[in-house]
Amino acid sequence: MKLFRHGAPGAERPGLVAPDGSHRDLTGIIADVAGPALLSSDLQKLRGIDAFSLPALAPGFRFGPCVGHVPKFICVGLNYADHAAETGATVPPEPVLFMKGVNAICGPNDDLEIPRGSTKTDWEVELGVVIGAPVKYVSEADALSHVAGYCIVHDVSERAFQMERQGQWVKGKSHDSFGPIGPYLVTPEDVPNPQALDLWLEVDGHRYQQGNTRTMVYGVAHLIAYISQFMTLQTGDIISTGTPPGVGLGQTPPVYLRAGQEVRLGINGLGEQRQRTVPA
Repeated sequence: MKLFRHGAPGAERPGLVAPDGSHRDLTGIIADVAGPALLSSDLQKLRGIDAFSLPALAPGFRFGPCVGHVPKFICVGLNYADHAAETGATVPPEPVLFMKGVNAICGPNDDLEIPRGSTKTDWEVELGVVIGAPVKYVSEADALSHVAGYCIVHDVSERAFQMERQGQWVKGKSHDSFGPIGPYLVTPEDVPNPQALDLWLEVDGHRYQQGNTRTMVYGVAHLIAYISQFMTLQTGDIISTGTPPGVGLGQTPPVYLRAGQEVRLGINGLGEQRQRTVPA
C-alpha cells in the first residue's frame, strides 16, 4: 500500500494510491498520514478500503511530505563502506547517529534551498524508515514489526557547515528544505526485503549515485534495535539509513550544488523525487 499527502504546505491531506496507479483522496477516512494512522491496526483498516470508491485527484497536485508531524528525524552516518571510503572516513565500529531538524522536512518535489553563504551543499539519497508502534529496547528479531513503512529521504548536507564550523553535524544537515521525504510511504508488505533496494541520484541528468541497500554496513533491523537502546522510538519518527557512494564531496575534484540545477533521485518501488535548487 502506498500512502501520500497532498495539498499546500501546512494544509496537506491524506491520500492513497489505487491499484490502477491513480491517486485518491483519503480526507474524512483518516485525519492525516501521521500519528495513530501509522499503527498496524489502522493501516490494516486502510487496506480493506475500496480505493476506487475514493475521490480521484486531478493531475498536477503537490505532493507534501509523506508523513506529517514527525517527532524525530534520526540519521545514520557512514553506513555504506564505499561511501565512508570516498569521504576519507573509516567504517565505524557501531552506527553513527545524528539528528536532523524537523524544519528541514519538505515535499519530495519542493524547491531545494542553497543556504546563504553556502559553498558545499551536497546530495545524499537514502532509504527512510518510518516507525509505527513506539518501541524501546527492541530485539533485532522483532524490530521490523515496528515499521509503518519506507520512503525516500534526500539527506541534503552543507559540508562546510557540517565539517568546518565546529560542533555536531546538525548545523550542516538542518537548513529548511534539506529533508525532502516521499512521495510515498510504502507499507512493509510491499517492501518484503528493505536490504534489496536499488537507489540512485542524478544532478542535471548526470548520474552520481547508484547503489543498493544490500551494501549497508548496518541493516534496517539492526539500526532500529540499536537506536532503541538509547531512546524511545515514537510513532512517526523517521530513520534515514545512510547513503551509497557518489556524493559531491567524493568527486575528484568535489562537486557541489548551486542555484538553477535539477536533482532527481529514486528508490525502486518507493517512487522518485525531483527538486530545483534555488537561493535561500
